[in-house]
Amino acid sequence: MKRLAGKGKSLCLPLVAGLLLFLAACTVRYSFSGVDIAPEIRTVSVKTFKNNASLVNLKLANELTTKLKERFQSQTKLIVVEQKGDLQFEGQITDYALTATAVGGDKAAMNRLTITVQVRFVNTADERKSYDARFSRYADFSSSLTLEQVQDALVSEIVEALIDDMFTKAVTNW
Repeated sequence: MKRLAGKGKSLCLPLVAGLLLFLAACTVRYSFSGVDIAPEIRTVSVKTFKNNASLVNLKLANELTTKLKERFQSQTKLIVVEQKGDLQFEGQITDYALTATAVGGDKAAMNRLTITVQVRFVNTADERKSYDARFSRYADFSSSLTLEQVQDALVSEIVEALIDDMFTKAVTNW
């Protein structure tokens, strides 16, 4: 019995040492935010979004660009640069539309503001993570209000959702 216990210990030590060596050789990236950015990525650049929508909100392109930069500053350690970042964003606003929804009788009970953007993202370290994608989000509001009354709040809400989509697709594995 003592002999078996001794053999178990002698087999266990090399096994544990091998496991520790294996784990030390692996690089594991773990984050509570889900952000997965390779260590060689240090910068991000965001070109000002162009506004090519038929209905133009003059503040939208600047707000979208600024909020995307702020997201990277607040949730990553990347440095925002003017151009040629390790991660690169450019895009355009392709649609800014107001439509009637939830029609009741002869009048719309709700209206919907929809913003659509086309985004080109380049990951210079891993081209497989690059994308060219269209993102669209909307917010509904009561037809008893005008777009001018709710526009600033709705645009902020929609821009946050669009930024979530762009950021998530670029730097998370979810």
